[in-house]
Amino acid sequence: MNICYIFPGQGSQYVGMGKNLYDNSPEAKAVFDQAENILPDLNLKRLCFEGPIEELTQTANSQVAILVTSIAALYALSRERSRPFPTACAGLSLGEYSALVASGALEFSDAVRLVRRRGELMERSAKNNPGAMASVLGMSIEDIKEICEDSGAEVANLNCPGQIVISGRKEDVRKAMAMAEKKGAKKSILLNVSGPFHSSFMKEAASEFKKELDKTKFSSPKASIVSNVTADYEKGAEEIKENLAKQLYSPVRWEESIVKISGEGCATFFEIGPGKTLKGLLRRINPELKVYNIEIMDDTIQGGMVCAN
Repeated sequence: MNICYIFPGQGSQYVGMGKNLYDNSPEAKAVFDQAENILPDLNLKRLCFEGPIEELTQTANSQVAILVTSIAALYALSRERSRPFPTACAGLSLGEYSALVASGALEFSDAVRLVRRRGELMERSAKNNPGAMASVLGMSIEDIKEICEDSGAEVANLNCPGQIVISGRKEDVRKAMAMAEKKGAKKSILLNVSGPFHSSFMKEAASEFKKELDKTKFSSPKASIVSNVTADYEKGAEEIKENLAKQLYSPVRWEESIVKISGEGCATFFEIGPGKTLKGLLRRINPELKVYNIEIMDDTIQGGMVCAN
């Protein structure tokens, strides 16, 4: 069976995530315990299990919390299913680090350190460059690009047909939202994020983050990895590093990534980690794809049965 593991990004966090896995899976418990040993300054279990949501949602905290919860779900699933290894892995923005761990390209301990630093740098850039992001529904990419050129906003995420996220200075994003609605957009929604992520305002953070990436060992992935930046398969460790740095200020090409993977014979996807956002996006991209959520212990048992059949 050709299967793909997909992992959620920032915004999927919620208070209580991972608690069921921690209480019921020795593998998941070990993941949380290891992460707390790596980051002793961050009470990760308290943040994930008890909140408060305001603290959990901070970029420097939410990114590593989502990574750890996703890998806890992955390891719990691994116990419940027989191999084969996934055919491909992909993640939405931050989720790409979970995908790299799942593919064998990046050690979990290194991913924890990298993602914590990534969140800190993005949070700092957001404070230095106040901005916003908005989801625009019901418009073509051509129309969105034209609006961005006229408003100063930038394309940030191409999530699925009819859903594109824009980013930039607050005034530019609000201007783009108004223009989109005048041109016939179904709706434009200001997102609850702390800065203009996946825009040129993140280039300074990307430059610093590249230094961290260069100090980290990456291996050739054992499962194919599709990059957010290129919507194509990564070809080796150096390319992975380059694209992870570019990812901070480049559009996330999620729709194209899923089309790439499914177009090569993969029709079964496991969304591993908190939330069900990606399942909703995949339904819009291709309703014939089968998507299973792996978020609590019961899900891992069902996932094991799917893979065994």
